[in-house]
Amino acid sequence: MLDEALQQPDAASLSARYGHLAGEALLRPLIDEFQGRICLVSSFGAEAAVLLHMVAQVDKATPVLFLDTQKHFLETLAYRDRLVAQLGLSDVRSLAPDPATVAARDPDGTLWQRNPDACCALRKVVPLNRALIGFSAWISGRKRFHGGTRGALPVIEPDGPRVKLNPLAPWSAEQIACEFETRGLPAHPLVEEGYRSIGCMPCTKPANSADDPRSGRWAGLDKTECGIHESWMSSSL
Repeated sequence: MLDEALQQPDAASLSARYGHLAGEALLRPLIDEFQGRICLVSSFGAEAAVLLHMVAQVDKATPVLFLDTQKHFLETLAYRDRLVAQLGLSDVRSLAPDPATVAARDPDGTLWQRNPDACCALRKVVPLNRALIGFSAWISGRKRFHGGTRGALPVIEPDGPRVKLNPLAPWSAEQIACEFETRGLPAHPLVEEGYRSIGCMPCTKPANSADDPRSGRWAGLDKTECGIHESWMSSSL
């Protein structure tokens, strides 16, 4: 159970205790330690099923936060529903952007084209920051092999007033593929069409590089992240 010392968790202390672990071995003690104050943030994208299955194996009631940007592929929404049912996840929360703010800032739905950073802030960063209030820790599916700023990703890192866990940070693409088979997990329906990283429909294309699974995200733009993994205070609208 979460004790008083962990109300403001210390990432360095947690890393000293658990930083040598990964995958389900990391999740089990920390979901127990942060019981009731830890959540998984999932895109239900190309690789998401492995981490969702791990969390379900530990505690199916762990809150799962899904950013419903209202710009997702229909295939992603159907895949989400399939995984929730298959894994028995009992607390999946869809986070939608504030309707009044959307009407004021993106009335024609094309903000993604004019200012993709602002669109991500409106539809992802702000809703997530609000939803994370009350949690002491959250779980991310990022991995080092994705490259870019993720290349030196720690397993446990500070994130403002909470900590962020990256249980799959040291895993390879081959390990992920193996776990899909071992755990009997269905692939996202867009994977067979060449999508290796799947976000919002307007800003996602099939990967154009075999060595970079995220090369289809914001293709042609100087943008590689949506912002939810940057400063927790950087996105007020």
